[in-house]
Amino acid sequence: MRKRLGVMCSGNGTNFENIVRSCKDHEVVLMLYNSKGCGAKKRATKLGIPSAYFDNSEEDKMISELNWARVDYIILAGWMRILTEGFVNQFHNRIINVHPSLLPKYKGLHAVEQAMESGDKETGCTVHYVNEELDGGKIIKQAKVPIFENDTVRELTKRIQREEYRILPEVINKLP
Repeated sequence: MRKRLGVMCSGNGTNFENIVRSCKDHEVVLMLYNSKGCGAKKRATKLGIPSAYFDNSEEDKMISELNWARVDYIILAGWMRILTEGFVNQFHNRIINVHPSLLPKYKGLHAVEQAMESGDKETGCTVHYVNEELDGGKIIKQAKVPIFENDTVRELTKRIQREEYRILPEVINKLP
């Protein structure tokens, strides 16, 4: 059944654009962003997706906008702010995030750097439901990425992003 998706972004918007292009069985009806100069806004305009800027303190307005758009699911695609418990509870089991580590390892910021500094041989990405605990919701799907001895943060991040672009649409396309 076709789902109405709201996507929340803070950055360049590559995952957002990938969702729009890869999830043809669903409709991205709205993109919210919290960084005025972010590339996601430009991508939304190019793709003809309605978008709206919200300051991080305007969570009630974001909730209203998402409800007005009648979203079935919210996808966090590079959203770089922690959502309050009140926001999460408004959309219980309907918020999905992609995180650049093999959760439960390396929650929060700088996950790629943490994996490299730890001496781990692999890292990856995780698609999970969002709950009130930072990066603590039920894991839906993971993909592993090797860490090579001579990796830079940028190189490893790019390999992780390629896996994000693969598994996030797979999860979205199977939403109940």
